[in-house]
Amino acid sequence: MKLLMAVIKPHRLDAVRDALTAIGVQGLTVTEVKGYGRQRGHTEVYRGAEYVVNFVPKVKIEIALSDELAERAVEAVQAAARTGQIGDGKIFVYELDRAVRIRTGETDAEAL
Repeated sequence: MKLLMAVIKPHRLDAVRDALTAIGVQGLTVTEVKGYGRQRGHTEVYRGAEYVVNFVPKVKIEIALSDELAERAVEAVQAAARTGQIGDGKIFVYELDRAVRIRTGETDAEAL
């Protein structure tokens, strides 16, 4: 099993969700986060005053997947989240040792 974590631009969330649903992903967790990478934030003007935004709003998606579905999910997220601009995000894939469905007690692949 794998845990896929992707940090993407917020306006690409619907496209990513649709792409994942199309390949058979049944559920995901979304968290609004802030951070920066190479872009190091940016400057904005509000009511005539210029200020620096050090942390850029992003969306973090976490998905528990079977090994067979993991690579297709990475490709789907990458294709749907890409705008070609700086700050498109990152995808991380971790090994997932165990999963338990709380309601039924099912474990591992059955719990996904």
